[in-house]
Amino acid sequence: MGVAADLQILWHLLLAPVRGKTHSERLESFYQGQAAGYDDFRARLLPGRAELYRSLPAPAGGRWIDMGGGTGSNLEHLADRLPQLAEVFVVDLSPSLLKVARQRVAEREWSNVRICQADATTFQPAGEGVDVVTFSYSLTMIPDWFAALEQAWRLLKPGGWIGVVDFYVSRKHANESLVQHGWLTRTFWPTWFALDNVYPSADHLPFLQSRFQAERLTEGRAKVPYLPLGRVPYYTLVGRKPG
Repeated sequence: MGVAADLQILWHLLLAPVRGKTHSERLESFYQGQAAGYDDFRARLLPGRAELYRSLPAPAGGRWIDMGGGTGSNLEHLADRLPQLAEVFVVDLSPSLLKVARQRVAEREWSNVRICQADATTFQPAGEGVDVVTFSYSLTMIPDWFAALEQAWRLLKPGGWIGVVDFYVSRKHANESLVQHGWLTRTFWPTWFALDNVYPSADHLPFLQSRFQAERLTEGRAKVPYLPLGRVPYYTLVGRKPG
């Protein structure tokens, strides 16, 4: 992908109007014109995904849900562990992104991957419980993220794993175990991302830590393409449902 493709992505990120009365319609309005170049640009914008997916277990015969999985590119990070899973569900509301996901599944002959156009707050696959639920830069795009995490809690088996990587900001007075961000960081990034209906939250980490047993947590800063001084905070959390 070259500069021309990047400019098209940046147009949709920064300038193109997002229209729609529902969350689903707004998502499709945002992604429809950039789905083809989505993976290449996001690979430079969204760090920590490979590390997250490689650090999670993929139990033989297990079931995995990737909430807001978009184009299905996250599954590439499972590599040769993917075939040992019984079922993997890629859940998203954007038809344009899921079209790319279906093409990826067909090209790689992933017979155990199911593409599901559905809401992360209500998605319910057949069968009893799942072993892993992941949110890769999708929690900030789900308006009712509380409901999405509660649904993940309900779907997970006792002892099941949750993995989340996303942008965020700290609370004004963060817990002493977490990174404390200054006023400019806490103000600028939520305002900038909100233009695209993306909402880095100060409450994601505290809520995740209250519901799940955190096995691994890292906090860092990511470079932003074409914004040389920009360093946006992100976190990676691997946790388990008690039991």
